[in-house]
Amino acid sequence: MSGFSRVLGVRFNNVTHNEALDILEEFFLEDKCHCVYTPNPEIVMAARKDEEFMRILNSAELVVPDGIGVVIASKLGERLKERVAGFDLVQGLFERIKDKKRSVYFFGGAPGVALSAKSNMEKKYPGLKVVGVNDGYFDEKKEKLILDDIKNKKPDILLVGLGAPKQEKWIYKYKNQLPVKICVGVGGSFDVMSGKVKRAPKIFMKCGLEWFYRLLCQPSRFFRMLRLPLFLLVVLKEKLFG
Repeated sequence: MSGFSRVLGVRFNNVTHNEALDILEEFFLEDKCHCVYTPNPEIVMAARKDEEFMRILNSAELVVPDGIGVVIASKLGERLKERVAGFDLVQGLFERIKDKKRSVYFFGGAPGVALSAKSNMEKKYPGLKVVGVNDGYFDEKKEKLILDDIKNKKPDILLVGLGAPKQEKWIYKYKNQLPVKICVGVGGSFDVMSGKVKRAPKIFMKCGLEWFYRLLCQPSRFFRMLRLPLFLLVVLKEKLFG
């Protein structure tokens, strides 16, 4: 298993993208639900104010840094090897399992989004088995039907896209009931898989500027983007003054 690096209390596995994929493949060999979370700076800051959320993140079997800000912040302590974007991690997992007897279930997103994501991913990865989909809009009655559907279909991988911290808390609440090997909180990944949202060009991602591309596409995100320098200031303050 990998070493760890803590950033504002959140414990990250210190792994590369490929090392994280290797760990995920090892999870298939164990008869339990392995929780996988991908915090970015916003999620780390939210966890600092939510003790339950922090505890849930730190109880996971795999936590990787989805956000260049987390990697930058780690340089003040045990430096993380690289950013491991949650979307890319899931895509890499699809590539590895597409010709194997592994199945996936998509849960989350607006009505119709998970279904479109299923169609696109099955075209992109011929042989990928997406055995079920459900959107992220549910009441108590529908939630029970969703749980029953997951239990009946017994996917190897459950992707939960409800947004943080709702998805992580949902996974933690039901992990002992879920007949899955890997459960991943994927945020808005279904929007990207469906084509509803476009990812940044590779040059932006390679330079760690995916956030800047989002800002160019959505100027309304400007004030939200201010959270990144605030996050780095908090990390620096904690490092200097404890």
